[in-house]
Amino acid sequence: MRRADRLFDIIEFLRRHKRVVTAAELAGELEVSMRTIYRDIADLQASRVPIEGEAGLGYMLRSGYELPPLMFTEDEIEALVFGARMVRAWGDASFTQAADAAVAKIRAVLPPRLNEIVEASRISVAPGRMRGKDNYNAHLTTIRHAIRERRKLRVGYAALTGEETVRTLRPLGLAFFGPFWMLASWCELRRDFRTFRIERIGTLEVTADIFHDEPGKTMDDFIARPQERIENAAFAGKQVEKKKGRS
Repeated sequence: MRRADRLFDIIEFLRRHKRVVTAAELAGELEVSMRTIYRDIADLQASRVPIEGEAGLGYMLRSGYELPPLMFTEDEIEALVFGARMVRAWGDASFTQAADAAVAKIRAVLPPRLNEIVEASRISVAPGRMRGKDNYNAHLTTIRHAIRERRKLRVGYAALTGEETVRTLRPLGLAFFGPFWMLASWCELRRDFRTFRIERIGTLEVTADIFHDEPGKTMDDFIARPQERIENAAFAGKQVEKKKGRS
């Protein structure tokens, strides 16, 4: 490993852990001697990287320190390109513009060698098959903003059974189940958590009502409840076996 890469990895390790990290931990992670770690830490501190601590006690990176945007590995670049292509294929127009803008900003500061990886990446995403259908993701931007602003929604929803209802929801989070987007929410009509397919929402109104976390009605509560539906696992970022339960 090049020394420059090792110094970067030390900073990244400290930034991720946000606690006191011993030289032994760093040495084990990077597969070098503790003496090398001591020397590297001293050099980073001399370069004004805000690492606090000393040999024998451990080290911590002061909060708020950010790395320059150039420090991407080849795998990280491909991951960013893949993410942008996924958003372009399956997101809404606002998401697509944001992804394109983010990639453009990254490319503007990348050295030529890494920019070539962006150009040459052969990781593709199939176009969204539902894009031509009426109402597909029509409300995605509005719902994303409502989640961010913690505003209640009033929606007209058509279930797969044909039942049509009007509900007031606390929008909690979104998850993608290709080709569908799902909204996790607290439903005031059912007084329970419910998930909704975005393309089946007919009417949508963002109300002036702001909601706050209440015990039993939060995203953490939704994720922590018994795993009766596969949606819970997806919103939690985990995969579990789908269990039978009420739909």
